[in-house]
Amino acid sequence: MNIGAGEQHEPDFLKVSPNGKIPAILDNETGISLMESGAILQCLAEKVGMFGGETAEDRWKVTQWLHWQMGGLGPMMGQVNHFRGLKNKVPYSETRYMNEAIRLFGVLDRQLEGRSYIAGDYSIADMAAVPWAGMAQIIGDERLTDHANVMAWIERNVARPATARAIAMSPS
Repeated sequence: MNIGAGEQHEPDFLKVSPNGKIPAILDNETGISLMESGAILQCLAEKVGMFGGETAEDRWKVTQWLHWQMGGLGPMMGQVNHFRGLKNKVPYSETRYMNEAIRLFGVLDRQLEGRSYIAGDYSIADMAAVPWAGMAQIIGDERLTDHANVMAWIERNVARPATARAIAMSPS
């Protein structure tokens, strides 16, 4: 998919992703197409029978934390990164989103107290949240990086062999 060339607006891609955004997948085995990373992660976890929680209670724990990331951590860290990077600063926006990101890091830090992963076992909730939380190191604000449980969790996640391989494949 060459988004620079506008391929995300082509009719064939819009059949898979009506929003015209990535990520999106088409499962050739089932014909199911999905857009949005949370839905894709849930589908893949169900398909492979891993990372989504063993019991109904576990699945709902994973689901709630996946949705927490989709509705909170991801958007807030994206806004923090956006507003901090502007040449023409918008102090109100930068402060608003940073304060919410700091609050969310506190929520995550408390959740990780005594746990290795967000919802118990390693899951799609961790997969979805760690890239956004990892932005704290790029942003470099100690109000984010001082959350010891979060920082240790990031390190555990990026040390996982599959995650390390994915990071190595990422463009710089």
